[in-house]
Amino acid sequence: MWESQRAAAVPGSVFALMDAAKGRARAAGLDIVDLSIGSSDLPPPDAVLDVLREATRDPGTYRYPLFSDTAPLREAAADYMARRFGVTVDAEREVLPLIGAQEGLAHLLLAVTDPGDTLLLPDPCYPPYLGAAAVAGLNVVTLPLRPELGFLPDLDAVPDSIQPRALLLNYPNNPTSAVADAGFFRRAAAWCRARGTLLVHDHPYAELTFGSYRAPSALEAGVDGVVELHSLSKTHHMGGFRVGFAAGDARVIGALARVKGAIDFHPYLGIQRAAAHALTLPDEVGRVGASVFEARRDALVPALRELGWEVALPQASMYAWARVPGLRDSVAFAVRAAETTGVAVSPGAAFGAGGEGFVRFALVQPPEVLREAARQLGTVPTA
Repeated sequence: MWESQRAAAVPGSVFALMDAAKGRARAAGLDIVDLSIGSSDLPPPDAVLDVLREATRDPGTYRYPLFSDTAPLREAAADYMARRFGVTVDAEREVLPLIGAQEGLAHLLLAVTDPGDTLLLPDPCYPPYLGAAAVAGLNVVTLPLRPELGFLPDLDAVPDSIQPRALLLNYPNNPTSAVADAGFFRRAAAWCRARGTLLVHDHPYAELTFGSYRAPSALEAGVDGVVELHSLSKTHHMGGFRVGFAAGDARVIGALARVKGAIDFHPYLGIQRAAAHALTLPDEVGRVGASVFEARRDALVPALRELGWEVALPQASMYAWARVPGLRDSVAFAVRAAETTGVAVSPGAAFGAGGEGFVRFALVQPPEVLREAARQLGTVPTA
């Protein structure tokens, strides 16, 4: 009787089934190789941890942090955007710290939409997008991400009758690892401005890029009607710290600040100091972590291809997205794989109807473990 309509509308997660399957595998004595959760297994840079340790000994960090206290992090974020992307944002009006990008997105939708508004979402997509949309009471229209289009949405195929309040994109993409160039964001921003649609870009994998590829920012297309969410969870391996920032259109940032002001007091000041320092580190520091994930990619992808699975070589992110020939029920396959081999992967259907037939691997184990995991998965029937 106490469940609200908002809570009831939040879709269930197949990851609960995966947790249960992993539990049964442990009970059967199997060692678990968990490739289903995209949480970096690398430590934050030592310099960042040193700043945090020092902050915990400063009594001035123990109080509630007010907006004025966030200035150092906002300024560091603005400097990072300028240095990395050539984007100019006003640290006072166009940047806001977040308690992680996932929190930021949920509050952003509450800040810029009304119940019944339409949100364009890619399919497949990161599952919490659907939960945030449900809490905000939004009408979700999905945009298929197809391999033949490089897992980029065809915005020209959206009927004129659909007038979305917001379009949510995510490149480098979770779960597909697809990437987009600056030209794509210019076209997407122009499309949104012509329709009066807010362009929201979730950008947590900005620095997890491989080879010569460097991910652009959607804000390179201009800040008018565009907001971007950044996280230090993946780029600086600070997932448990829950810190990130939003940057973009001052009207959007102002609305988000009002909603967050009614709900939270910003991250702990020590974490803000650590995050600000992380954003000032030389780019090559971030490349160290990216090189680790690149080596893991180079181990896993050939091993999957030897099984006959279809998987592109990711240019970025911490995932491999593989189509399994003949697979019709990715959830049943993932549960069966966990129960019989101890290898846990994410079923593609967990990310939407467009993910059926695929599985997602998080590159969170050493290369030799990934190669052995692929070998074991080759023994699991697909039907």
